[in-house]
Amino acid sequence: MRYRVTILTPTLIGNGEKLSPIDYMVWRDQVNVLDQPRIFRLLSKGPRLEGYLTQLHKATKLDFASWGGFAQNYADRRIPFEDVAYTPYWERAQAESLSIPTFASTGDGPFLPGAAIKGALRNGFVFSNLRPTALREVEAKLTGDRPWRRPAEQIEHQTAGSGGSDRMRVISVGDSAHGSREGYRVYMLRLATLVARGPGQFALGWKQTGRGAAEGKRPEDGTPTFAEMAPAGTAFEGVWRENAFLNREEVRQSLRWNAPVTRERLFEAANEYAARQLELHAQYAAWTGLDGLAGSIADLRGKLENARRDGGCLLAIGWGAGFLSKSAATGASDEDYRKVLGALPYYERAIKSGLPFPKTRRIVFLKNRPATLPGWVELRVEA
Repeated sequence: MRYRVTILTPTLIGNGEKLSPIDYMVWRDQVNVLDQPRIFRLLSKGPRLEGYLTQLHKATKLDFASWGGFAQNYADRRIPFEDVAYTPYWERAQAESLSIPTFASTGDGPFLPGAAIKGALRNGFVFSNLRPTALREVEAKLTGDRPWRRPAEQIEHQTAGSGGSDRMRVISVGDSAHGSREGYRVYMLRLATLVARGPGQFALGWKQTGRGAAEGKRPEDGTPTFAEMAPAGTAFEGVWRENAFLNREEVRQSLRWNAPVTRERLFEAANEYAARQLELHAQYAAWTGLDGLAGSIADLRGKLENARRDGGCLLAIGWGAGFLSKSAATGASDEDYRKVLGALPYYERAIKSGLPFPKTRRIVFLKNRPATLPGWVELRVEA
């Protein structure tokens, strides 16, 4: 069997690689990735190599006036901005915002790692099968005399299994075939945040590095980030295998599985998880008044219903998909959820603020307007 993943909103599945500002130059509204080995070989034949190495060592980005010719003649790849309006934002941005994460790829082109798909399905399975009392058990482990280092690990193992009894062993998802980079773009994103305006009332803000948040009416004052992403409509295909042996009754009894783990069950769990995430995102769009975001979420909800009818599922994966795409506890009651998060040092401050958690969303801009959430895809399997 084969799977097909269709990108619904701009998506980045990375492999940890980033383009630093000295690996590329922006010229003609596109990111020109420099072929550094070729440049070194060229400059080694003359006196300019030392100056180039000095700038690489000291500069936050290359001086276009001195080295701009390399962007024209020695670019290994050229990745256009999604909109020409982003070049001025890039020029004004601070250096820490200029490292551009890139899509997973090899010399043959970009591909979708199978682990990204399987991990998202596992999150959905844990979410769907989490017991109502599970969060309270985690809270007890966090607030006892000897707090557990990994309090939720046991609950995940009880829900999805571990080692030889891991229920996700039923499926195997291979990496997709390599594709073309032709449609890929460098997108601009900003971090939206909630600002309290009274009891139960919130306003939109745009996070600024080290300076709080800009007013919602002035997104251009928010700190931009840039990422190479696959556009909506991009498709990836790869091999999907199912191990029917593990669903035999005698094998399930040995593994202590109370029910078969089928593709249909996994996809329904993923869709339940997607529905909960989109419900929370829709509430966020209402709080912030982001009409473009609200329209995008409504469109995703429609596609979720279509996927449910047709045997597919929706997943939120990759860079920028946010906390909600990685926390299977989003279905718990708000009170239990906040108690657990408040007991964790890295979330304690956010919970004490009294604001909804999480209060931020990474927003993809399209045509220089806040438009959608990153990382939403549709998964289907064909015999």
